[in-house]
Amino acid sequence: MTSTSNSKGIVEDDDEEEEFQHFDDFTVASSWERFISEIEAVCRQWLSDGTKNLLVKDALRMDSFKDLYKVKSEFKYAMKSYCMEYYFAISNDGKVAEWDHTLHDLQLSFGVKEFVVIAPQSASGVVLDAPEASKLLSAVAIALSNCSCLWPAFVPVHDPSRKAYIGIQNMGTVFTRRFEADRIGSQVPIKLMHLEGLYELFVSKFAYTTVDWSMHHFEVHFKMKLTYRTPVYDDEDEFQEPEADITGSSENLESGIHGKSQWDDDSPWSKWYSAEDPVKGFELLAIWAEITAESSLDMAELENASPLEAEKWLLYPCLSSNLVGICDGITIGFASQLRLLIKAFEMSSEAKFIEDFVSGSENLNSSAVVPPPTVLDRVLKDLFHEVTEAQADFSQVEHESSRSIKGAQPESLFAQFCLHALWFGNCSMRAIAVLWIEFVREVRWCWEESQSLPRMPANGTIDLSTCLINQKLHMLAVCIDKKRREAEGQNLGTSDSVNLQTPMNFSASHELSKGFGRKNERNGSAGVAESMMLLKSRKTMHFPMTQDPPPMTEDMHEERLKAAEALGDSFSFSAQLEKDILASDMSAFKAANQDAVFEDFIRWHSPRDWENDDSHEIGVSQTNPMEEVSEVKWPPRGRLSERMSGNGNSWRKIWNEAPPLPVSEQKPLLDPNREGEKVLHYLETLKPQQLLEQMVCTAFRAAADTLNQTPVGQLKQITTKTRQLYATMASMLKYLQSHNMTSDSDVIDDLKRLCSTFEHIEKLILLAASLHRKFVQSPHLGEAIFSDCYDYYLPNMGTGSGLGNNNTKKEFDKKQRVSSRDRNVIVGMFTPPTANQSWRKVLSMGNLLNGHEPILREIVFSKHDRVSESYYASTNPKLSRQDIETYRMYVCGTSNDLRVALAVTSFD
Repeated sequence: MTSTSNSKGIVEDDDEEEEFQHFDDFTVASSWERFISEIEAVCRQWLSDGTKNLLVKDALRMDSFKDLYKVKSEFKYAMKSYCMEYYFAISNDGKVAEWDHTLHDLQLSFGVKEFVVIAPQSASGVVLDAPEASKLLSAVAIALSNCSCLWPAFVPVHDPSRKAYIGIQNMGTVFTRRFEADRIGSQVPIKLMHLEGLYELFVSKFAYTTVDWSMHHFEVHFKMKLTYRTPVYDDEDEFQEPEADITGSSENLESGIHGKSQWDDDSPWSKWYSAEDPVKGFELLAIWAEITAESSLDMAELENASPLEAEKWLLYPCLSSNLVGICDGITIGFASQLRLLIKAFEMSSEAKFIEDFVSGSENLNSSAVVPPPTVLDRVLKDLFHEVTEAQADFSQVEHESSRSIKGAQPESLFAQFCLHALWFGNCSMRAIAVLWIEFVREVRWCWEESQSLPRMPANGTIDLSTCLINQKLHMLAVCIDKKRREAEGQNLGTSDSVNLQTPMNFSASHELSKGFGRKNERNGSAGVAESMMLLKSRKTMHFPMTQDPPPMTEDMHEERLKAAEALGDSFSFSAQLEKDILASDMSAFKAANQDAVFEDFIRWHSPRDWENDDSHEIGVSQTNPMEEVSEVKWPPRGRLSERMSGNGNSWRKIWNEAPPLPVSEQKPLLDPNREGEKVLHYLETLKPQQLLEQMVCTAFRAAADTLNQTPVGQLKQITTKTRQLYATMASMLKYLQSHNMTSDSDVIDDLKRLCSTFEHIEKLILLAASLHRKFVQSPHLGEAIFSDCYDYYLPNMGTGSGLGNNNTKKEFDKKQRVSSRDRNVIVGMFTPPTANQSWRKVLSMGNLLNGHEPILREIVFSKHDRVSESYYASTNPKLSRQDIETYRMYVCGTSNDLRVALAVTSFD
């Protein structure tokens, strides 16, 4: 019996378990309930994951908004597909920043931080049917309530252009917030254009409709932000001045119309191109702190207030789109033309002679167009005939690091040729060839006509740190000058060639020469060598007039070095290298000191090779030289150095062979005719690749030196970046400076990257120049704005890719606060509108700034109530002490566009 009863108990348990397994959940019996259940499951999953796990999984960052991410899930209900998106921020402060334009539209409109949006997956993305929208919102609200989730939920409704939403938020067991937003895209009622009408609209949401609002006081919190934009004038506005003087001459009228001033007319680069202003204008945000308004009259008074009364001013530059990335030649500037010059350099190795590119050989592209002769004549006229003295002096425009690049000075003839070539015929190889051939012809004309070579010094030492073409042109300028002097019968040796050891006091020297050298005539004497006398005759030594050392280019130095090395006598290396100069100096010394010996010449010319045994020699007094001579210990105890006293010394041999001839009777060390023809031969037979190598180095240096002249104020960032640019150019252009004829792809790639770096620096300099001009009276404000732009632009500098190509397209959004002392400077940027501008638009809003109405007005109305006045105050003592926002209305727009978002908190 016991076993029977046990078996029956087991069977009954099995039946109960089977019955429990087949339990039917009638809460999801309908499709509506299953839809809610699916939403609830997704919401619970998002809640359990948390923001950190969602970021790791599949959260997407919203590019246009700051620190905003979203996740989404798709559902189907009633043969339709829906997409629910959860938006959240990674910061945990729980507050929404005031007037932050990087916020999502719903965050700004309703003051929420995280929220859910559910919308149909259709072309419009909105719910056009009102019952469907209510049912959809109810489903999400029930699901969120089941999860005890306090996220607000929104559904887009109506036409997409209206940006309309309805929403709901469960704030706990007591309060519920409902949301509604809509937009008027045109024909805004006049009443809603003014603060008074907007105030009454807000009051109507909680006051009785029969109340006269102008006679009653309602405590409403109010805060406002106005956005102003500096005016941009079009062509009609800029041509008003010429139209005013109709009776004037046609020449003046034409100059007035075509003389339209640009922002960079007086900039260093304005001769070569007109740059787009990187700062298109400024947006000014005038923010009023929260105030309490009690009537519509307060609103009317506030509308007439000046923006200068606002608590906070924020300034925001409107940057050009070309500033945010590398445009690869789309932006016209030095960098874009240098890219074209690199292409021409890459092509230059395809021919051996410059003339091959002009004749139109097979190597030339069909698109290589040469400008008309008028353009060519204008370039040559600027290079050779329109040169001022200020342009010829280029010592003040070089950067301290410029000489590390083997190019030419920015205002020199070859540097100006290179800069013109950048803009001549799109800098094609054929256009460069045409320009170079005509350039050399002009140089030969100057030589044959003995005309001074413009933009080149006719004296001085040739700078070997420059490119070889610049050295050759300097040599030619010296030859032309000497050639012209000889033709005019001037004595080259006595006119301007005086040795650097000539004493300063010539009047005293002449007195001494009269006392000591009256019997023996001295030829070519430049003065007396004080405290020095000839060893044998005990006569006062005279300095001779000597010829200047002939100027030499680096290839001439290399030739003389090779010749000296071929002699193999390292001990007499200097004598072999400077034999002609040394012989000329010895002849001049003999003519000025007829009783001189070799040791006298050494004591004057090379004092280090005369070893004195005495510590010093008693000098000859200029006051009474005749009395002092007897006191000199003679002969001075000394001897030649070992170098000069050796057997077969080359200096002594040259001394014995040198005749006593003054400079006026000597053969010039420099033959201008021979050296001038050698220079022209070099220029006329220069290979294309050799020309382009030197053009690339010179063009980079000249362009950088030109930009370096830009006044930018005290900006350390520009100084640092400019110094880095010169260091980068010097490093990358070493290949071209070494005269290596191998043009490989690696070097071309390096030069292209250098162009990208140059473009970054060029854009920064343009930006700095624009801000410097606009903030002359408040330089600290301009520097602060530039620093913000620099920090925004810096991460992509030198990467070869612009900000526009970045994965996260983050716009520049840094605003600079304007102090009270700088507000008048900003007001000056808003020039009062002229009569021609005022008739175009009727001013419909208040708060004018120098006659300009705001382009955007944002207002937040709010009303706060205590819970003690509600039904739940008696049952919830803690709530009775709370002050909650019961009504909130966000208004955004202008006189032609108005958007209103309302949030209402209810006790239900």
